[in-house]
Amino acid sequence: MLLKLDSILLYLMFAFFISLILYPFYIYLLSYIKAGKNLREDGTGGGKAIIFNKLHSHKIGTPTMGGGLVLFIVLLLVLFSYILQYLDFINFSLVTRQETYIILFAFFSMGILGLIDDYLNIKGIGKIKGLTAKMKLVWMFLFSAFISYWFYIRLGITSINLWPFTGSVDIGFFYSIFTFIFTIAVVNAINITDGLDGLVGGLCIMILAVLGIITFFYGWYLATTVIAIVLGSLLAFLWFNINPAKIFMGDSGALALGGLISSLIYLLDIRVGIIIPFMFLFLIFWVELSTSFLQIFWKKIFKKKLFAIAPFHHLLEYKGNAEYTIVMKLWLIQGVLSLIALVMIFYQFNF
Repeated sequence: MLLKLDSILLYLMFAFFISLILYPFYIYLLSYIKAGKNLREDGTGGGKAIIFNKLHSHKIGTPTMGGGLVLFIVLLLVLFSYILQYLDFINFSLVTRQETYIILFAFFSMGILGLIDDYLNIKGIGKIKGLTAKMKLVWMFLFSAFISYWFYIRLGITSINLWPFTGSVDIGFFYSIFTFIFTIAVVNAINITDGLDGLVGGLCIMILAVLGIITFFYGWYLATTVIAIVLGSLLAFLWFNINPAKIFMGDSGALALGGLISSLIYLLDIRVGIIIPFMFLFLIFWVELSTSFLQIFWKKIFKKKLFAIAPFHHLLEYKGNAEYTIVMKLWLIQGVLSLIALVMIFYQFNF
C-alpha cells in the first residue's frame, strides 16, 4: 500500500510542478491569440445581464479556457503511464476497464465540449458567442447517457446505497435514469458556480481530495491516481486563478470536473454508501444550482426576478461582499462539509 501511495503522490507532484511551469506560457499563448473573457449579454433569468456586467467589467480580456491545460496534463500523464507499461517499467497503466475507462471518458468528453464552447465564445462565433444552451445540453445528454449505459449495462449496476436511511436499494432500470439526471445536475452545478476568482478551483480541490481518500481506502488505486493528477493540475491552476485572477477556468475545466466527480460517485457507490454524504459534500453547489434554477423558473412563470441576480455567489457580491471574502468563506464552509462527508463515510466502515 505504501508503494501505491508513493506512486500516487509522485503523479500528483509531477502534475503540479509541470502545470506550474506551463501555466505562464499557456496564459501568454491565450493572451496572444486574444482568448480573453467576454461579458455575458443575457442574464440567468432572461433579459440583459446589467448587474453582472457592472460587477465584472474589470475582468474583460482576462484569458479564459484555463481548464484546457488541466485536460492536457491529465492526457499527457495517462499516455505516459501507458508508455511505461508498454516498456515494462510498470505493471498497470492508468487506462483500465475496471476503474478508469468511464471516469476518463466523463472527464475528457465533458471537458472537450467545454473547450469547444470556450473557443467559440472568445472568438465571438455563433449567435450567442459560443454553443447555444440547447446544443450544449444535447451533447451533455449524449455523454451522460453513455455514462449511465456503462454503469447500468456494461457493469450491471442497478442499485444505489442510501445509507444512513437504508442500505443498498435495487431500483432496476431507474438506476440509469438516476445517473443520467445526476450527471447533468452535477456538471451544470459546477459550471454555474464558476463565477468568482478561485471559487470553483478551491471547492473542487477539497471535494476531489475527499473522493481521493475514499477511493484509496477502498482499493481503487488507479482511480485515486487519476484524481491525484487532476488535483495537482488544479492546485497549479489555482495559483494563477486566485484574486486577482490571471486566468479563468472556463467551461473546459468546469464541465470536465463535473463529469469526473459524478462518475466517481457511481464508482464509489458500488462499495460504500456515498450518495447521502455527497449531498453534504456538494451542498454549496446545490445552493448555487437551486438559486439559478429558481431565478429562471420565477422569470418564466411570474415574469419577474426572484433575486436581484443569480446564482448565489453573485447575489452575495451584489449585496456588497468583496469577491475574495465570499470565496474564502465558501472555502471554509466547504472544508467543514468535507470533514462531515469523511466522517459519514468512515462511520459506515467502522460500524
